[in-house]
Amino acid sequence: MARNPKLVTPDNRPLWQRLLLRRLKFLVVVAVVLGLGAGLVYFLAPALLLKADATRLAMSAHLEKKTVAAGDTTWSYYEGGDGPTIMLLHGFAANKETWLEMAKGLTDHFHVVIPDLPGWGESSRHDDGDYGIPAQAERLESFATAIGAQRFLLVGQSMGGAIAGIYADKHPERVASLVLMSSLGLTFKENAFVRQVKAGNNPFVYHDRAGLEALLARIFVKPPHIPGRLEDALIARNQKDQAFIERTFDELKEPAQAYSLDPVIGKLSMPVLGLWCHDDKIIDVSALDTLRAGLKSSPSIGATVMNGCNHMPMLEKPVETARIITGFALAH
Repeated sequence: MARNPKLVTPDNRPLWQRLLLRRLKFLVVVAVVLGLGAGLVYFLAPALLLKADATRLAMSAHLEKKTVAAGDTTWSYYEGGDGPTIMLLHGFAANKETWLEMAKGLTDHFHVVIPDLPGWGESSRHDDGDYGIPAQAERLESFATAIGAQRFLLVGQSMGGAIAGIYADKHPERVASLVLMSSLGLTFKENAFVRQVKAGNNPFVYHDRAGLEALLARIFVKPPHIPGRLEDALIARNQKDQAFIERTFDELKEPAQAYSLDPVIGKLSMPVLGLWCHDDKIIDVSALDTLRAGLKSSPSIGATVMNGCNHMPMLEKPVETARIITGFALAH
């Protein structure tokens, strides 16, 4: 039976156009499949998206994730870049990923090491372990030895600042220079956060999106927008660590911990930079006055106050923060 010629439409387009059209159709199909897959992951396993984003940021900063056993801890850390070594210590209830955006501005000129402090992030934890400031500083020496870090610029933010300061006092042969960023451990003017803590509240423990958003509003000038299911993943992580967060927070509230740097800063013998945001609602910027007045033995004292950020300058002002640290490192 003869075929109806009206049912057959010859494609007279050039070969390259037909091949391009096929390629475009294929890419559209792939995009749809990936979009559906990402959507399913977003709704069913949002924690995987958080890990994927951390991997993306680490790759962008030329950092590789590694592990090492040191002391009583299996440490998870990022490492990358060439040049003098800079080690970055995160704050309370945080992890090494808080530094990734800022680290992009450092790895072109420095060898950067960013650990999860013991008990936090992906580093191991002992349920009955001591995770106060002095104990963490001692663990840090085991880590430095394990990775072969001889002498380095040590940067600590918030709780990490107190650990960095205690470590620098105990191991001045390791610490070439020190940056205390929004650091715990120094006397400062009482603020609303301190009054809340004294009233028995712990804002670092939250149970729902409202609690997470309240914490973000407290530590950022402009809180980041986080999609709902990713908020849920952060809430689940917080709830999993709730007992540890509460126990460690109660320990850090003790005066010996909360003001652990006051009796130490006068002995620090290396160059020290204090770096604060003017609108820090957790550790008031007046702590910088305590630091400057107490540094009696340091050969070089720097103090920088940034505008437009709160307690997390490496997240709110990553480029500017990296530039400040770079300048300080190159000068010392």
